[in-house]
Amino acid sequence: MVKAFKYRIYPNAEQRQYFSKTFGCTRFIYNRMLHDKIEHYNLTEETLKNTPAQYKEEFPWLKEVDSLALANAQINLEKAYKNFFRDKSVGFPKFKSKKNNHRSYSTNNQKGTVNIENGCIKLPKLKSMVRIKQHRQFEGLIKSCTISQTPSGKYFVSLLVECDIEQLLQSEAKIGIDVGLKTFAVMSNGKEIANPKYIRRSEKRLAKLQKDLSRKANGSNNRAKARLKVARLHEKISNQRFDFLQKVSSEIINDNQVIVLEYLKVKNMVKNHKLAKAISEVSWGMFRTMIEYKAEWYGREVVIAPSNYASSQLCSECGNKSSQTKDLSCRTYICLECGLEIDRDYNASLNLVKLAV
Repeated sequence: MVKAFKYRIYPNAEQRQYFSKTFGCTRFIYNRMLHDKIEHYNLTEETLKNTPAQYKEEFPWLKEVDSLALANAQINLEKAYKNFFRDKSVGFPKFKSKKNNHRSYSTNNQKGTVNIENGCIKLPKLKSMVRIKQHRQFEGLIKSCTISQTPSGKYFVSLLVECDIEQLLQSEAKIGIDVGLKTFAVMSNGKEIANPKYIRRSEKRLAKLQKDLSRKANGSNNRAKARLKVARLHEKISNQRFDFLQKVSSEIINDNQVIVLEYLKVKNMVKNHKLAKAISEVSWGMFRTMIEYKAEWYGREVVIAPSNYASSQLCSECGNKSSQTKDLSCRTYICLECGLEIDRDYNASLNLVKLAV
C-alpha cells in the first residue's frame, strides 16, 4: 500500500535558491513543451512527442536542476493530455503562470537519493541535507517526494511511502451520510455534525486584510507584507478545514464497516451563485475523497448512491415518493401515505443506509 507523509522543512538560503530555480525550470519545461505540442499540431495535425532532454542544449541552465523533476513535469503534461482526450469537459491543458503562489516539483527516490537521517532529509542535486520536522515516524520504502512552497512562504515535503497498513477490526455497523450546508452531515445513527463555517468566522478579518492589500503600491515592501498577511489567514482557514475533515472522516471509518454517501456533482452545484460560497466552504468533494482512500487503507467499504437516487424525496418508512423537499426551505418531510414526520436530512440518511449491502 502507498501512503503519503507530509512534513515541514526548513531550507537555508542556498537550498531555497535551488528550490526556486527548480520550481521555475519545471514550470518553464512544462510550458515550453505544451507550446511546441500546440504549434506542431497546428502545422502537421500530428501529436509531437517531445522530452525535456531535447531542450537542454538550447537552455543549458536546465542541467542545474534535478532531471527527474523535469521528467515528472513531462509526465504531468502527458497526463493532462490523456485526461482531455478521455473527457473534453476536463479542459485542454493550460500554461502554468509565473504569478501563481503555489510552487512545487516532484522527484523520485533512486537508490537512496531521498532519505531521512538525524532530523534532516537528503534530496537529489543538493549537496547539504535539509532540516525537517518529522512529527511522525514511518516504516517503508520512499518511492517519490514532492517539494512545495505555500503562498505564506513555508516549505513542505510530501513523501510517497510503500508501507504496510494495519487493517481495522471488522464491524457490523453500516451508516448512511447526508451532507448539507446548515449541518455538515446528518447520519443514519442519529448523529449530527455541525458545520464549523471557518471562512465565515474569519470573513471580516480577511476583508480588512484584502482591503489593506489593495491600497498598497505594486512592487513595494508594504504590499509584500500585506500579501503575506492575507496568505497566512487563507492558510489558517485551509488548515482548519483540512483538520476538521480528517478527524470526521477518521471517526466514521473507525466506527463503520460500510459507509453510504450520496452522489453530488459539486462542479454543477457551485454554478448557483447564491450557494456557491457556502458549498465551496464545506468541501464535500474533499470529504468524499478522504472517506474513499481511508476505506481502501483499512478494509472498509464505500457505497455511492446512484445519481438518480432521490434520497430526500423518499419516505424512509414506506418508500412513498414526494417532491415536497425539492424546496430547500422545507426542513421536515411529511409522508402523505403513512403520516411520518421526520427531519428531511435524517430521512435522507435512513434512505441511504438501505443501499448498504
